[in-house]
Amino acid sequence: MAAAEFAANQLAYPGTDQFDQVRWLKCAEFGVQGLMIPTEYGGAGRSAVEGALTFEGLGLGTSDNGFVFALSSQSFAMQRALVTAGSEEQRRHWLPKLAAGSAIGCFAMSEPEAGSDTGAITTTATLNPDGTYSLNGAKAWVTLSPVADVIVVFATTDPSKGHWGITAFILETDRAGISVGPLQPKMGLNTCPFAEVTFTDCRVGGTDLLGNVGAGGSVFSGAVEAERAFLYAAQMGSMERVINLSIQRARSRQAYGQPIGKFQGISHKIAEMKLRHESARLLIYKAAELYDRGGSMTMAGALAKLQTSEMAVQSALDAMRIHGAAGYTSEAGVEAELRDAIGGLSYSGTSEIARNLIARMLRVDRPIRTARPSKPPEV
Repeated sequence: MAAAEFAANQLAYPGTDQFDQVRWLKCAEFGVQGLMIPTEYGGAGRSAVEGALTFEGLGLGTSDNGFVFALSSQSFAMQRALVTAGSEEQRRHWLPKLAAGSAIGCFAMSEPEAGSDTGAITTTATLNPDGTYSLNGAKAWVTLSPVADVIVVFATTDPSKGHWGITAFILETDRAGISVGPLQPKMGLNTCPFAEVTFTDCRVGGTDLLGNVGAGGSVFSGAVEAERAFLYAAQMGSMERVINLSIQRARSRQAYGQPIGKFQGISHKIAEMKLRHESARLLIYKAAELYDRGGSMTMAGALAKLQTSEMAVQSALDAMRIHGAAGYTSEAGVEAELRDAIGGLSYSGTSEIARNLIARMLRVDRPIRTARPSKPPEV
């Protein structure tokens, strides 16, 4: 796989948690950021299936899960919102730059007290007499914000309408009234910078609207639905890499005069890891194929996110057990895989939110309506 080979040669962990602009440009030259951007805006115009395959390869080829996550976040959230809801002027201004790597984009919806509950966001866009809006509020855990040039931000223009009062805006990050907080330390994915973004009387106009006023909830839902499935393609690739590390350990480590892979306690763990990986893979590519066909992928995306994120954690934990005491050390590499995998339980919605969504689509919360007995015919 070309993407896996590229990642192995060009995206090895650099030995520092600093974001690497040089590697970002190398990825753009390879075509990663422009992969799913339409050709008329400087991209390759590839399908969702091809996008998932590419990011699976990147996840397989490098252990730097944070950097691949950063690439995924821009490609599957920020860029998707711009492609689907942006005006022609916005697309022509930003998409070629994003594809070329000369601009970096971020996506800001979550707040300290509002994650999956989008109707609870408190960032406001207040209409001014001259027709502009003033943005005020704070966004939390914004991926790539410390290095971003452009931001898609969601604010409420009518708090009384909840989800239906949200409006999306796209603007450069160096505009007056925007401040990016200090880098937020994390458990893993450390080469992908996170920070809080604060808006203080930040003026935005009609040309900054991403879609229509009040349509921000729809813009967000469409972008995060794609993100929910495809963001985990890279994690699926890392699951395969963890399997390969475990197989190598099982064959090379000797105990009682034989490779530890001969013991069922070890071999069955690896068999389970393979089962988890393949089931996650089928779900992700089902969601990608549905997306390409224009079908509903809400259920498929939620299932793919849930299976991949939870099974990646379990497989990384099993890999640590297979490596024994060595697995607890940084040298073996598997403890970092576990720390990175845990992040997948939260981004694009928690596992609990995914389960709620799946259950709601199965209508488990609705009572069964019994038919009323028909009246006997009148004589």
